[in-house]
Amino acid sequence: MTRAQLEHVIRAAGTISDIEDVVVIGSQSTLGGFPDAPAELLISQEADMLSLDHPKRSELIDSTIGEGSPFQKTFGYCSHGVALTTAVLSKG
Repeated sequence: MTRAQLEHVIRAAGTISDIEDVVVIGSQSTLGGFPDAPAELLISQEADMLSLDHPKRSELIDSTIGEGSPFQKTFGYCSHGVALTTAVLSKG
């Protein structure tokens, strides 16, 4: 997924779930800081995201633009709506 594709899927998630702020976690979150990332960082075709203000809307994101959706079939990439507990760091 390229930076432009990530931006597209973020806009789609925001529109679908009526939220302004989306948190991207996982491998695609690195594209925020590296818009011209090397090819090795562009392999994944899905972005994991959630809304801190509306966590239940992750289900809507996942079902609408997630894996196997018409969105993915059209564009070749998708978003996984995830929970805040998806990425928990160990203490320390």
